Amino acid sequence: MKKQPEMNESHEKLRYADEELEEFKEIILNKLEKARRDLKMLMEAYSNSNDHDINDTSPTFKVLEEGYQVLSKEENSRLAARQQKFINALENALIRIENKSYGICRATGKLIPKERLRIVPHATLSIDAKLQQYTIQAPPPQNDNTY
Repeated sequence: MKKQPEMNESHEKLRYADEELEEFKEIILNKLEKARRDLKMLMEAYSNSNDHDINDTSPTFKVLEEGYQVLSKEENSRLAARQQKFINALENALIRIENKSYGICRATGKLIPKERLRIVPHATLSIDAKLQQYTIQAPPPQNDNTY
């Protein structure tokens, strides 16, 4: 028998049904698996030194190559940190599924639309709350009439 989701007085769903949560869990687990593979690849790229050493080439090329390697390692490090943050957000979403609080906007307390959660399964804000957050944080536009 299909369990009905909890409703409030105005017949708005308070949370997603267990079947719906299971669908989201599958989406998150798939994204989590891919994200972990990507992180592993980034970490390997960051930690491995270049096997194609340039000791036998000209000094100018060596300096340029070493500079490129430093920038590449820094970029991979930034990407790895961002990927780890994404993994943490997905893991937190799994915890919210277990707690049956997944999909509830932390600003409004209303359900985040399924369409948004399918695209951004770690979302904790509805689109309206997210837009409101940006309008509150954004500085007022400057009226610059200089020519």
